[in-house]
Amino acid sequence: MLEPSLRSVTARWGFLSNVVGSLAYRGKKLNEASQLVHWREPKKSAAAFGLSLLVLLSLATLSVISVVSYLLLACLCVTITFRVYKSVIQAVQKSDEGHPFRSLLERDISVSSESVRQLADQFLIHLNWFSNQTRRLLLVEDLVDSLKLAAVTWVMTYVGAVFNGVTILILADIIFFTTPLIYQKKKAQIDRHVEAVRLKLEETLQSLQDKLPGAVKKTKVE
Repeated sequence: MLEPSLRSVTARWGFLSNVVGSLAYRGKKLNEASQLVHWREPKKSAAAFGLSLLVLLSLATLSVISVVSYLLLACLCVTITFRVYKSVIQAVQKSDEGHPFRSLLERDISVSSESVRQLADQFLIHLNWFSNQTRRLLLVEDLVDSLKLAAVTWVMTYVGAVFNGVTILILADIIFFTTPLIYQKKKAQIDRHVEAVRLKLEETLQSLQDKLPGAVKKTKVE
């Protein structure tokens, strides 16, 4: 009798450990992304912003194969040129410094099973959340939330008619890196306007709910 219970407790503890590990991993990655977008290290943020914007602009004008080929070609041009340059310098100076990329070549870049497990657990958490939210919205568990989704999708039909996917990604990349800087400089004014908009939306949604029939207001499963 105790053995099945012990297995159950062990399985639950393993699941909780995986969830905690995934959340810790996610928090670490979110912290790194936050440091980039808040320009805590300007050089890294500028490099990430410039490279991501360059790739997206390239995708807007060229095919994916062309962009990948040009990126690899540019990388090879830099590394080969540097390799030949260092070889010539070593030959002239008669030094024996070895391969200029030795430290990078000797670095372990293999993916550990722990990292794969953390990524799989994190993906599973997001997948389950997405599945539950999709079911809840499409099956109208909450009428107001489903109406919000309908309004957003209706607006997105017009957005899709004006912009393609790459253009939206370019705009999102620019907003992603510039909004924190603007917010830091105009924090008080932005907070005041956002609060006013939030109150107006809550008032509108509340008035909409009040106008709905009593049987329709409470749509959540009790």
